[in-house]
Amino acid sequence: MDVVIVTDSQINLALIQDLLRQVDGSKPHCFSDSESGLAWCLANDADLVIVDCRQPVPDGIPFINRLRQASNRRKVPVLMITSENAQDVRNRALEFGVIDFLSQPLDRIEFLARARNMLAIRHSHLLLSDRAAMLADEVKNATSEIYSRERETIIRLARAAEFRDPDTGAHIQRMANYSRLIAANLGWDEERQEMMLQAAPMHDVGKLGTPDGILLKTGRLIPEEFEVMKEHAAIGWEILKDSSSPILQMAAEIALSHHERFDGSGYPHGLSGEAISLAGRIVAVADVFDALTSERPYKKPWAIPCAVDYLEQGRGSHFDPRCVDAFTKDWDAVLEIMNRYHEKA
Repeated sequence: MDVVIVTDSQINLALIQDLLRQVDGSKPHCFSDSESGLAWCLANDADLVIVDCRQPVPDGIPFINRLRQASNRRKVPVLMITSENAQDVRNRALEFGVIDFLSQPLDRIEFLARARNMLAIRHSHLLLSDRAAMLADEVKNATSEIYSRERETIIRLARAAEFRDPDTGAHIQRMANYSRLIAANLGWDEERQEMMLQAAPMHDVGKLGTPDGILLKTGRLIPEEFEVMKEHAAIGWEILKDSSSPILQMAAEIALSHHERFDGSGYPHGLSGEAISLAGRIVAVADVFDALTSERPYKKPWAIPCAVDYLEQGRGSHFDPRCVDAFTKDWDAVLEIMNRYHEKA
């Protein structure tokens, strides 16, 4: 362990260095110049500092004060050599972080006892720090594993809904990335953007509860069938709502609210404006744009300018104007997503 000795007394330097040979595992670093000793302590990890109270500037107390001001040096044990018997000097030294004192002239037994005690304390502290770091790594790895399993569950549920609806294809990947783009342009932090990317694919998971005759119908739905189709929003909410996962909680909000309209004419609850979950308002823009620009058995894909016009015409009625603006402000990113997740033949 690294023991720093700072004193302008050559006798004390030689004596302490000699005594430290009796302390297993100690490695002395001797400085007769306090400024050099302080520089070493600030640049390296000392395990024990032994400093003389009386020496050229900085002397003992200013030395300790400057050492303790470095945030990563506040727990290094310090022994102060002093011939001062005045209690106020020792009190000041204690306030600045001195752990214990060595009286001059140095006593061999006292020195060895105090040095060994201080190094034992330091050793225990280092072990605890290493243990804390190891536990932090274990928690991080366990959390990462849980997150990976959660992500896999989400993807598999989204794929289950996709396989029931042959029109989706790469739709969930595109609309999820569109949703993340909108969230980013609205100022969401990285963590919430990632949550959006993982939660958005669950928007239509409620279609797992939609009858095949309605879900797979190629023609236009009659009013009664459309009412059944609309139930998928509430079904998705029921599937996801009780999860303790923040991602699935966001997914539940999206499933329930992505068919609401900004003017209150949507479903299932006819909510309007800010009463609609912001995550749902974001996905509404991403979902509709991708549906318009994608080919389906019953329609050709719309040209991008036409799809943009549709979004603009729906500002304040179908869509939250802020979400439309957040989507249309970065067309390079939109086109990159379209090209990356194109439909496979």
